[in-house]
Parts: sequence; structure tokens; C-alpha cells
Amino acid sequence: MFLEERREKIIDYLDDLERVSVAWLAATFAVTKETIRSDLGALARMGLVQRCHGGAIIVRRNLQAKLISETGGNFEVLLKRLEDQRQKNQHQRKRSKSMKGKVCILGSFNVDIVAKVARFPKGGESLLALGSTLGPGGKGANQAMAASRAGARVHFVSKVGTDQFSQFAFDHLSASDIHSFKLYQTDVEPTGNAIIYVSQENGENMIAIYSGANKTITDDEVAELTHELSTSDVLLLQLENNFSATLNAMKLANTLGVQVIMNPAPFSSDIISCLQYADVVTPNETEASLLSGIEVTDLESAKEAALAIVRQGARRVIITMGSRGALLYDNQQFQHIAAFPALSVDTTGAGDAFNGAFAAAIASGDTIAQAATYASAFASLAVEREGASNMPDHQQVAARLAQR
Repeated sequence: MFLEERREKIIDYLDDLERVSVAWLAATFAVTKETIRSDLGALARMGLVQRCHGGAIIVRRNLQAKLISETGGNFEVLLKRLEDQRQKNQHQRKRSKSMKGKVCILGSFNVDIVAKVARFPKGGESLLALGSTLGPGGKGANQAMAASRAGARVHFVSKVGTDQFSQFAFDHLSASDIHSFKLYQTDVEPTGNAIIYVSQENGENMIAIYSGANKTITDDEVAELTHELSTSDVLLLQLENNFSATLNAMKLANTLGVQVIMNPAPFSSDIISCLQYADVVTPNETEASLLSGIEVTDLESAKEAALAIVRQGARRVIITMGSRGALLYDNQQFQHIAAFPALSVDTTGAGDAFNGAFAAAIASGDTIAQAATYASAFASLAVEREGASNMPDHQQVAARLAQR
């Protein structure tokens, strides 16, 4: 067995068993204890395991201030090497049976600072807020929460600053149902944040977002996704990170044979250049209008927009339309997914709920239509709760599906 293969097997064992001893690994692989200690040391330097007396434990949740491993300075070289390995092995990816239903998410983490005001302030005016909250946000983190609550095994990767909010991010994710995550840190930019005013006068809001550390993901950090991505069923992405990182992650997933779901939010014209790498694109009405050049106002215009998006390189399209449900275009056929009735309390994060649940359902083996129906039910429950990251669970979704 080659060194790389043995180390991959060690990670597989750790993923299942949580901890293993040097003696057990040496006997399992029929090598010396010194060889295993060398393997564990290398894996520890990569941030994948933590050494302990006589063995190692798996690292599932990591706040990493300094990047350890490197791609050698050329991301394309990594893709070529992986492609060559895949062809040599004559299979798309290596995955243990226990990894079925795994979703890998590269995305943003933001701190949302929300102030409730009687009305919006005028220029130069100071207002006393009626209340304020500080909570977790960011499309990536919200979608990771949704996918994990929907029953998927989720690995989430994001980047934060070295400020006090980085510990807030780590604590929030550690307390969640997310199976594993890695938070990189940078001292160049602060943790991403959103300042939100909510007017009690008319329910409208004003939002100012500073992406900060979310826009500083490097090629080497994307390359470090390789192991987790190679054992995943789905890669879910949005557009709140620097586009180069998002594009490289899509290329990496394609090379590894992993399905890619792209949620083109917030909209950027950059998305057009990467449609070819996405298996499914999931815009809402506004994003579909911007992407296609056709204003989406009803089901018929949504169909025209979906066709225009496919002509630009997309393979499958799902346009989410709020209370009007979702339009699916797959294999030259349209299908309308009706919305589930809901008593809306807070629609913030509804799109994230849909995308996370959709990715989880696809990862579990559902067809695209089944997954879209499941995601619609999931989102209908999410809007009945306050907070963008406050997601329902799989049992609640199953009950709602049974009601239809």
C-alpha cells in the first residue's frame, strides 16, 4: 500500500471510530509503530488529526490561524494530478459506506447586527433603537445549518478574521448539528458582518454587508478541501466569497466527480463564466432575471428565463419563486413544484433553507424533483421561525410532506 493510500485509510478509520491507537494501526497495516507515528504526525500538520498519548483523534472542528499544507503554488497542477489519479484508478472517487449523504459547503460566515427602529433615520440623525440582536449569519453558514438539520453529514469551510467575532463563529458552529468544519483566519480583514435596520413602521429593512475575511480564501485553502470533498456527494456554493475561490472549488469538485449545486446569490455577472461547472443552478426570481435578461414575473416568464440560463451553459435550473413555489427545468422538461402553505414569521434565510435542504436530499439519493419538493417543505417550515439560522429538522419536514 502506498503512503498516501495508507494515510487516507487512517483518516477513514478515524472518521468512523473517532480515535485509534498507534498499536492498532500498526497491526492493521502490518507496518512499524514508527511508521504510523510518522503518518499521524503528517496528518496532524495538515490539521486533520490531533495527536494524543498512544494514538490520535479526528479533528472535526478547527479554527486555523495559519495555513499548513500547500499546493505547490499552482492550483491547476493539483487538478491535473487528481485527474490523472482518477483515470488510473478507473473510478471517480473513493468513499466509505458511512459517508453516504455528505454535503461539503464552501461559503460565508457573517455576524448579523440587527437594530429594530421605529422608522429609518434621516441623514445625520441619531435614533434610539427599540431593540437589537447580534447573531450568526452568512449564506454559507445558514445553508450548512439547513443541510445538517435536514439529515446530511455536513463539512463546512469558511474564513473569519482574528477579531472577537472569530471565536463567536467557532462557538456557534461548535454548538450546531454541523458534523465538521474548518474556519480559516486572516489578520488582513475582519470577520464578515452585516448591519441591519428593521423599521417597525412598515417592516422594511436596510442592510449593509461587509464581506471582510470571506473574500480572502486562497488557492491553498481550496486545495485543502480535497480530502473532505473526495468523500462527499455534493458541493454547495454561493457567491459571498471571492470568485476565484468559488470557481476553483467547482473545478475541484468536477475533477473528483462530485455534484455541484450553485446558488447564485448575491448575484454577480461572474456566475456566467462558471455555469458549465454546475450540475444545478438555483436562482430566485431576481437572480434569474439578472442572469437571463428576462424579467421573471410569473410561471411563463420563469420558463423563458430558465431556457435562457441553460443556453448560457447551465445543465439544470431551479428558480425559486416564494409563495408561487419553484420551477424546475431538467432534461428538456419543466416541472412546477407547488409551495407548501406556511404562516410566515420571518422570510430571512428562506432561500438558504431551500438550498441547504435541497443539497441534503440530493446527497441522500433523491431525484432532483424529489429533492426540490423536500426543500420546498423545509423552507415552508423555516419561514415560520424567527432568525435566518433557525432551521426545522428532518422529522418536521417529513410530517409536512405527509400532510400534502
